[in-house]
Amino acid sequence: MERATSQEIELEHVSNNYAVPSAPSPKKGLFQRIKKINLLFAITVVLPTAVAVVYFGFIAANIYVSESRFVVRSPQRQVQAGVVGALLQGSGLSSADSNTYPVIDYIRSRDVLMELNQDKYIENAFSQQGDFVSRFHRGLDDSFEALWKYYGNHVVSVDFDSSASITTLKVRAFTAKDAQHINELLLQYSERLVNQINARSAQDAIKFSQDQVSLATAKAKDAATALAAYRNSKTVFDPEKQSSLQLQQIASLQKDLFEAQNQLVQVQSVAPANPQIAPLKTNIATLQKQIETMTSSITGSSGSLSDKEASYVRLQLDTEFANKGLASAMASLETARAEAQRQQLYLERIVQPGTPDAAIEPKRLQSILATLLMGIVAWGILSIFIAGMKEHKD
Repeated sequence: MERATSQEIELEHVSNNYAVPSAPSPKKGLFQRIKKINLLFAITVVLPTAVAVVYFGFIAANIYVSESRFVVRSPQRQVQAGVVGALLQGSGLSSADSNTYPVIDYIRSRDVLMELNQDKYIENAFSQQGDFVSRFHRGLDDSFEALWKYYGNHVVSVDFDSSASITTLKVRAFTAKDAQHINELLLQYSERLVNQINARSAQDAIKFSQDQVSLATAKAKDAATALAAYRNSKTVFDPEKQSSLQLQQIASLQKDLFEAQNQLVQVQSVAPANPQIAPLKTNIATLQKQIETMTSSITGSSGSLSDKEASYVRLQLDTEFANKGLASAMASLETARAEAQRQQLYLERIVQPGTPDAAIEPKRLQSILATLLMGIVAWGILSIFIAGMKEHKD
């Protein structure tokens, strides 16, 4: 039995060595290979890139871009004198850059979109053309607010170069004709806005000057009336001239008094009993009284010319200042009217809005590559994050 058993073992061993090899297993199918692909990589890289290839390669509509450039300028002016000059200098007209920003805001505003969208031009142009992603979905939201947001995000872009004071206006549309037409309308509306700013500034300057002339005229009349009333009430025309005249008269009387006193001394020394002595003394007393009276009328008493001169000089200065102010206000009014006759600001086109020959958007290849790159970056970040979580869990 043991011998038989050993023979059986040897036979079994030989049979195992010379056994017929089993048939090879069939190759794994495509579905099994796909299942082995990293699911995270498929979601973050493969799927977005495939969608981008399909959309930008076969679905995305052509977009035409019309570009124009312009500057807002003001003519060189001399510095204005007077009050209106300060007003004009403060109105911002000397700096055209500060008036470019209102034009840019107006181009982006709801008001300009209302004008563009007359007869629903903008709404029809961007809702009836283009692909499903890029067009304006009027069926989902037909409000003006939605159209304005679409207009600002997809239709118009404005860039201002502060170093060169040049504004670049770009309009995007699904047809070249619409892009050029909208760009041209925006420039026309902007020129109209600049003209309105000019008209308003001129009106404000002229109105301000007219108000200043009216105020200066009233002050001049009041000053002249006050001076005339003072002359009538104080019976004085010009205290300075009147004082000068009376001083001359006093000087003449003092000369007569000196001569009379000398004559009296001579007569008294020659003939003390001369009958001319009494008349000479009377004449001297009269001259002295006249001198005192005239001197007191010039200085001393409350009604003297010196007392009247202070009030008179104040009223006279008020009159002179009022007349000078009136002359300056009238000159400023003439200057404001002259400035209103010429354009203070103007919009000058550097590049006219042209009709594009070919669509330059969307940038299909760049968009696909950007999607691929972003997917790879996202896959890398998420892979590191997931690996770190697994390591922390283990």
